[in-house]
Amino acid sequence: MTTEKLNLSRVDQPKNRFSSMMEGIKRDLNSVQQRDPAARGVIEILTCYPGLHAVWGHAISSWLWSNNIRTLARMVSQLVRALTGIEIHPGARIGQGLFIDHGMGVVIGETTEVGEDVTMYHGVTLGGTSLEKGKRHPTIGDRVVIGAGAKVMGAIHVGDDSRIGANAVVVKSVPENSVVVGVPGQNIYRSHPHGANDAPDLDHAILPDVVGVTLRQLLQRVEIIEEKSTGKKSDGKLEESREEPIWKGEDFSI
Repeated sequence: MTTEKLNLSRVDQPKNRFSSMMEGIKRDLNSVQQRDPAARGVIEILTCYPGLHAVWGHAISSWLWSNNIRTLARMVSQLVRALTGIEIHPGARIGQGLFIDHGMGVVIGETTEVGEDVTMYHGVTLGGTSLEKGKRHPTIGDRVVIGAGAKVMGAIHVGDDSRIGANAVVVKSVPENSVVVGVPGQNIYRSHPHGANDAPDLDHAILPDVVGVTLRQLLQRVEIIEEKSTGKKSDGKLEESREEPIWKGEDFSI
């Protein structure tokens, strides 16, 4: 997906502003109901969801920013930050259907672009890695899920239908339908691709242990080499633990 494909309709000025605004509000409410099983009704969503308040506050600050009333725009964004714990720069471009669950500690930088129906959890940072004035923050595709504590840094692109695991640090672009885990983020093969018509992919806590698997494979190869060189057979501890989530090999430190 290219940047031009993003439908960043919050920034654009429609002919029928009231109708478009009401449609956007309805879509935001639906996004909460669809993606948070704790949501019990419209009144609760309207009053108790700071992520929703932050998105609506950004709609105001973004309008001020685009109309060159930039100091007031920053003041509005800082007020929203104080009230919700979520900081969205007025210059960021946000698509429809963004849902920020819990939200405390979320930071979205000035040149960030977020597609439609994106889900973010608390502690997410969409940050910059350059002192240049131009594009320095990430572009997030449609239907992306970004897990709690994840950091997506720099002018990179995260493709549609991708899932960023909790606490991952993503510093390189990833293609569509990716699952990214670890520090730095590693792209994991996805056995069940996610499509536009599928339910939101919220399994951001499913984190394959890339380092652990690699270490196990290396230790198994070392055992094979030792068996061939010494003629002694292994005790089989690593073999027993291969399919189980609990490490049964020798203790080790890094």
